[in-house]
Amino acid sequence: MMEKTFDPQAVEGRISAAWREADAFKAGRPDRAEAEPFAIVIPPPNVTGALHMGHALNTTLQDILARFERMRGKDVLWQPGTDHAGIATQMVVERQLMERQEPGRREMGREKFLERVWAWKAESGGAIVNQLQRLGASCDWSRERFTMDEGLSRAVIKVFVQLYREGLIYKDKRLVNWDPKLLTAISDLEVVQVETKGHLWHFKYPVVDEAGAETGEFVIVATTRPETMLGDAAVAVNPADERYFHLRGKRVRLPLVGRLIPIVEDEYSDPEKGTGAVKITPAHDFNDFEVGRRHGLPLINIFDAEAKLTLIGNEPFRAGAEPIEGLDGLHGASRENARKQIVELMEERGLLDQIEPHPHMVPHGDRSGSIIEPWLTDQWYVNAGVLARPALDAVRSGKASFIPKNWEKTYFDWLENIQPSCISRQLWWGHQIPAWYGPDGKVFVEATEAEAAAAARAHYGEPTALARDPDVLDTWFSSALWPFSTLGWPDETTELKRYYPTNVLVTGFDIIFFWVARMMMMGLHFMGEIPFHDIYIHALVRDEKGAKMSKSKGNVIDPLSLIEQYGADSLRFTLAAMAAQGRDIKLSTQRVEGYRNFATKIWNAARFAEINGCVRVTGFDPRGVSITLNAWIIGEAAKAVAEVTGAIKTYRFNDAANAAYRFVWNIFCDWHLELAKPLLQGEDGPAKDETRATTAFVLDEIVKLLHPFMPFLTEELWAIKATEDSPRASLLALTASPRLEGLENAAAESEIGWVVELISEVRSVRSEMNVPAGALIPLVLVNADTDVGSRAKNWDETLRRLARLSDISFAAEAPEKSVQLVVRGAVAALPLQGVIDFDAEKSRLAKEIGKLAADAWKIEAKLGNADFVAKAPEEVVEENRERLDEARARAAKLEAALKRLG
Repeated sequence: MMEKTFDPQAVEGRISAAWREADAFKAGRPDRAEAEPFAIVIPPPNVTGALHMGHALNTTLQDILARFERMRGKDVLWQPGTDHAGIATQMVVERQLMERQEPGRREMGREKFLERVWAWKAESGGAIVNQLQRLGASCDWSRERFTMDEGLSRAVIKVFVQLYREGLIYKDKRLVNWDPKLLTAISDLEVVQVETKGHLWHFKYPVVDEAGAETGEFVIVATTRPETMLGDAAVAVNPADERYFHLRGKRVRLPLVGRLIPIVEDEYSDPEKGTGAVKITPAHDFNDFEVGRRHGLPLINIFDAEAKLTLIGNEPFRAGAEPIEGLDGLHGASRENARKQIVELMEERGLLDQIEPHPHMVPHGDRSGSIIEPWLTDQWYVNAGVLARPALDAVRSGKASFIPKNWEKTYFDWLENIQPSCISRQLWWGHQIPAWYGPDGKVFVEATEAEAAAAARAHYGEPTALARDPDVLDTWFSSALWPFSTLGWPDETTELKRYYPTNVLVTGFDIIFFWVARMMMMGLHFMGEIPFHDIYIHALVRDEKGAKMSKSKGNVIDPLSLIEQYGADSLRFTLAAMAAQGRDIKLSTQRVEGYRNFATKIWNAARFAEINGCVRVTGFDPRGVSITLNAWIIGEAAKAVAEVTGAIKTYRFNDAANAAYRFVWNIFCDWHLELAKPLLQGEDGPAKDETRATTAFVLDEIVKLLHPFMPFLTEELWAIKATEDSPRASLLALTASPRLEGLENAAAESEIGWVVELISEVRSVRSEMNVPAGALIPLVLVNADTDVGSRAKNWDETLRRLARLSDISFAAEAPEKSVQLVVRGAVAALPLQGVIDFDAEKSRLAKEIGKLAADAWKIEAKLGNADFVAKAPEEVVEENRERLDEARARAAKLEAALKRLG
């Protein structure tokens, strides 16, 4: 006997263990040696990570695909693994050392520190994997990889050395996002833009003549960062700005520094902003760097690695400078202190024109929280422009496709304007760059230290001491190789031949640049083939009001808490049901609770079937049923299977989940089981036996249909519904998906569909017209044909019981004071005289319709206001759109009800 309720906490661990013991998710199973492969790689979460809602959505969608294709008989490889997360992991271990009052990283030394990191990874690095398993992720966990394991490290070194020898990796001095707290370059993805209430300082730069004498004229420039003026190399004006035509080819004297800098003409300067003149600091601003390159301006770096002013001994700064007395006193000042003192010095000299409030975005390190400095430094780069061309062609030609397609534009925009990619980081945890330097700075890039020593011996003619580059590679470098390095490359493994290229990548839009494009480039360059055919980009999970989740807002929803409270299946189904292509998910705990109720509904339906003797019958043939109700539910199941299958194959996860939901809840539970009660609870005989067998059969198909979405509940029901006479051949996870093609029955659907729709329409009228719940009302079928008459007779008791009818009769015309319904072309009338007050009901409906129209008008006016749409938070605009849709839908329903009253 089944338990009264489904308890996820009691079931999930046991089911997970059963999957593990059976190697249910293992790729390359002997029984699937000839099967079509299906491969998908998990976006490797940080080894330091904890499951967040983005992981939960991403993992759920991948798992739906993996389980779906596994049940379709394919040899599925869902490749799992984690990323070494250079900065995050190093910070975790450094924090741990500090908390334990142990020597810090630098005191400990590189070798000892890395030993501690590996120890931490062994002890604590598996948390995220355990959490993914709690969600039900059906990866081949026996193949779990780590971006710094031996095999992947070998792949990383090979790629670096080969690209270097091809001239595609090189060292250069360029601007990077520099974190002055962590003392490393970081990627754009690790930079958070924070809105700051700052100021615009307007400074006057004196114009000079050819001899360098000041003319008395000034060019006024505005800046949010006065401290950077010490590194200015030019002032830019737009070539079309008539205000500065007379200053073409002229120079200004840089205040405080005394350096003479040119006025250059460049489109970067916007005549509509401020004075139209812009100070250019090529060494401390990314846009200015490009202006500087176009005009051959010097790169004057005025900050050290900790973002403190470095003036003394700074040759580029000193070149051509005649600094004011005492300026060197700013040497070593922080950016904040330097800013304050420079503004004071400018004001003392009458060169501060004005200060105005200016809120603007300031880049911060997402890990350190410190303000990021665009900083000029020597780093290793990849010539991404060369690698990008085949990656662009792959998507343009249709070999690889984005879903939704609009994300192709984002991909194209980035690759068409791609810059050299900085791949080095000033960390200890990561893949140390395989470059060694001789005493004269000559670099030797080799796979091993021994090979570098041999190359140095050949170059110098004798054994020579070498120093290895201390930097490590950015984590994106190793993860770019993920689709083929995890399959054993650079070795030519059987897995590589079988599973590469993979079928689909499921990921978020924020890493199209950093990961998707890089994988495409590396896969094409080293494998000669795209790494995946389809790229499904899922949306964000927001809070119930549409706001982005953040700790500072206090609106973060923890998926593990939801799993504890409602079970993994409820969370998974919620995320799938809301995962519409291109639309962010607005998640609330009430939604998850609602789908927990769905799980309860399924469990109760299975218990009802058990109580009523619905047991699986070996050899049951769904094509051989004779009872119309049974043929109908089998046909409806066939339609649902086709709809769900088609939706999953086209990545319409929400359509798939909602189709499954509608069939299970609305059709099977609400209608089939209700309509079957007289048969299931009636006299024994062939009709009862067939209905029991059909119900058990359809319940099995439901369990199979829902398995990709709700694996724990369905696996449990699959086991429970096994019998001694009809044991299961395998776990549900390895069972074939429903095969119900050709079982749709038009005649059965026509009859049962009419019954269902008639009852639904009568119920709707009762609700809309405020008919008392206890009142039995008559139904008149108007000009009914033979088929309708036959159906009414066959289903008389059911219609009266479920629609709360006093009787069913036939007439040539509808009685007066009746509400008319049209059900599949047949007219039915409900005489309501004496049951409701027609005039009062018309007045009520008209009044409610008028109120809804007024509400809709107000919302339309608000949404029609361009300022409101532009300035209001995104979630507020979306909420108003939803309210408008709801008001219109309700009004349409009430207008139909009013029309029925005549």
